[in-house]
Formats: sequence, C-alpha cells, structure tokens
Amino acid sequence: MLDKLRAFFIDKQFVSKRDFLKSLSIFKGLSNRELGYLLQMFHSRTYHEGETLFLEGDIGRALFIVESGRIELTKNGPGGTAQKLADLGPGSFFGEMALLEHLPRSANAVARERSVLLLLYRSKLEDILHHHPRVGVAIMTHLARLLSARLRKASENMVTFGAEPRAQAPA
Repeated sequence: MLDKLRAFFIDKQFVSKRDFLKSLSIFKGLSNRELGYLLQMFHSRTYHEGETLFLEGDIGRALFIVESGRIELTKNGPGGTAQKLADLGPGSFFGEMALLEHLPRSANAVARERSVLLLLYRSKLEDILHHHPRVGVAIMTHLARLLSARLRKASENMVTFGAEPRAQAPA
C-alpha cells in the first residue's frame, strides 16, 4: 500500500531527471536528496536544429549538459573556417570553464538536431557552494579532475618543434 501511495505522489519526470544526473560522472557520489536539490538549480532549454548556443569569444556563464539531441563544437580556424572539435550526445557536458572563470568561450556550439539541455549558471553554482557546500565541493572536485586530465592529455600530445631527439640509454 505504501509503495502505491509513494508512486502516486512521486513526480516521475523529476525522478527521471534526477536519475539522469545520477548517471553523470560530474555528480558521482551525491545522494538522491542532493541530486534533487541540484536539479532545482538547473535551467532546462530546448534548442532547435541549427540554433547556436554560443559563439567563440562570447563570455561564458553556464555549464551545459546534453539531456537529449546532438551538439557540435567547432573552433574558428584560419580564414574563419570552422574546425570540428566534438559531436556531443546525451550525458555529455561542456562549457565547464565558464563555471570557473569569466572569460570568452574558446569554441562555438550549435545544435545539430532538436536538443534539450540543462544549464547550470555560475551564479547558481555560487549559491550551491554557499548553501550546500558538500554538493558544490563535489562538483568543483570533479571539474578540477576533468581539467587536470585534459591538461595532461594536451601535454602528452604537444609536439616540440626544432628539438633534437633524446638519446636512448644503452640497454
């Protein structure tokens, strides 16, 4: 009987969105209650095919999470030609640097099909850090790990021009 009452009063859409957040690595370790609180901090927005989310050079204000659809990230190359960086689907997130700094975007983002995204604005993250520090610290810790991994990968891929090959030590 209690299960039937609970099922009647529980918002299935809310539970579905909370479970979606729970599946994302950025929110790993948060309780259902914390995820429910966090969900209230997000703004949901639908973008139509071909609609621009932001342009390289725009000031970043939010983290984007793809709930459904496809988003293409590009960077302006020589002569203004767009160079594809990524094609992102459900569960992907981008724009995380906007949560950390108030600087221009480093890429363009365009919806490649009808897409529903969750946006977390920097001002909301600041509220989370102030009122629910455990949730805010969990998010910031994950962002730090993500950016560290990206920096490590970029360092490994870096090519040093003009450098002499290192001598091999005898075996």
